[in-house]
Amino acid sequence: MTTQNQNSLERKGENLTGAQALIRSLIEEGVDTIFGYPGGAIMPVYDALYDFLDQINHILTRHEQGAIHAAQGYARVSGNVGVCLATSGPGATNLITGIADAMVDSTPLVCFTGQVTSPLLGTDAFQESDIVGMSMPVTKWNYQITRAEEIPEVVAKAFFIARSGRPGPVLIDIAKDAQFQTTDFQYKKCSRIRSYLPEQPVDKEALVEAAHLIDNAKKPFLLVGQGVVLSGAEKELLQFVEKTNIPMASTLLGLSAVPSDHPLWKGMLGMHGNYGPNVLTNECDLLIAVGMRFDDRVTGDVKTYATQAKVIHIEIDPSEINKNIPVEVAICSDAKKALKMLNHLVKENHHDSWHDAFKPFAEQEYEQVIKNDLYPTKESLTMPEVVNKVADATNHQAVMATDVGQQQMFAARYFKFKNSRSCVTSGGLGTMGFGLPAAVGAAVGAPDKTVVAFLGDGGFQMTIQELATIRQENLNVKVIVLNNEFLGMVRQWQELFFDRRYSFTHMHNPDFIKIADGYGIPAQTVTTRDDLDRAIAEMIETDGPYFLEVRVEKEDNVFPMVPSGATVSDVKLTPNS
Repeated sequence: MTTQNQNSLERKGENLTGAQALIRSLIEEGVDTIFGYPGGAIMPVYDALYDFLDQINHILTRHEQGAIHAAQGYARVSGNVGVCLATSGPGATNLITGIADAMVDSTPLVCFTGQVTSPLLGTDAFQESDIVGMSMPVTKWNYQITRAEEIPEVVAKAFFIARSGRPGPVLIDIAKDAQFQTTDFQYKKCSRIRSYLPEQPVDKEALVEAAHLIDNAKKPFLLVGQGVVLSGAEKELLQFVEKTNIPMASTLLGLSAVPSDHPLWKGMLGMHGNYGPNVLTNECDLLIAVGMRFDDRVTGDVKTYATQAKVIHIEIDPSEINKNIPVEVAICSDAKKALKMLNHLVKENHHDSWHDAFKPFAEQEYEQVIKNDLYPTKESLTMPEVVNKVADATNHQAVMATDVGQQQMFAARYFKFKNSRSCVTSGGLGTMGFGLPAAVGAAVGAPDKTVVAFLGDGGFQMTIQELATIRQENLNVKVIVLNNEFLGMVRQWQELFFDRRYSFTHMHNPDFIKIADGYGIPAQTVTTRDDLDRAIAEMIETDGPYFLEVRVEKEDNVFPMVPSGATVSDVKLTPNS
């Protein structure tokens, strides 16, 4: 027996405190980074962590919401489970927004919170909160530990649940006395839980039926969801569309699954997606949805969505199938497995005339929207031209993180992606304040990449304190605040649907440059087009963090736009269209 194997066996027999057992369990799961914020009820774990800093990196964020969004960003770019750590009471409750965001966006997280000692549970003790009860609707699983001996098994179960099937967040609440108690530490990874079936066997008859529909369709259209990325099915997807010659478009979270310059990729779906993909959804005869859940921002009015088409839905979560859109063929499976099998069944095909149908829509969108967005004649700078220039300056190799709002939609439309896992944004929950801390996690998860964070002046100020985390860790994050002095997306809706009654959307902002300087981050403001290229070049060439404020057109709007509740074929290219 080797010395290494002997040491491994010796470790399993050690008598450890619960806090030490937790850290050892994380090491056994391959965790290399924790995002967190210490406090009284989690202090024993932080004390134990102090002895393992050569094996686990801890990132001290400036707020617990920053910690969980950073864990999300880390998970999204690395493909690993994100881990965050918080204390009891307000520390735990500050995680709820991020947990809910991770749940709807299928991000694998394991969150650990401290809790008051077990004798005090239910007594309204200082900094006690029922975080298990509060988080139950927005977690895949949660559990409260009151005995140290529970820790290894519960942690193993938590990681298995978080990463298996449709990924999602798990929360483990640990009473403080359990952190002090001792236990005989033995760790065994979890690979099966009775009654929990994260994946179903692929229905081969359904695959055969799907292949028949695909081979005989005249106007097939494929929708790329984040499930392609989560399952690592990028290669299989390209093999499928290149063999069948089927045009495809992406959901917001499906962006970067395929290169934006792929000839079969027609753009983004949804409320602010591209013109052709939205309109032609209601003209295709076969809709193939892969790893997406038919969110209302994609479908618009479900009563009028693709009613002429037969629908094939490849989706790992059975609860999403037939939930919003009725399907002809349901393939409840991991996208990678299903596409790999489907590639052996479908025939080579061509759909030249169908591809040609997208061209006039693309040309019209370019003339009426894109040309004006990227090459504006107005004096003021615009968000799209800034996004486009930053993307070009990074040769489309950077990881893009965004907050939520107009800058998010402009970034999604114009950044253009070459590599998978390079789009980090909040989808289903639409969480303002997500972008800056998510960029922190993305930079830790992809240390060889530049991370560019496009933020609005509103969302930026919700988690502005994470500039300190970026500086302390010297992360290669380029923070770009597109400042229009408005809550831009809300203002757009007020302009279009509320007679320009701008009720509480104007922002009186601080001097962002002074704030960045206070955190020790190099910064500058750009107000004119003549200075933009130089400023972007300086930002990219600067090692480590950089802050760029660009003052942009105050009342710019994101188009195309599918009005809320409208059908996708009613997409507007201009306010008056």
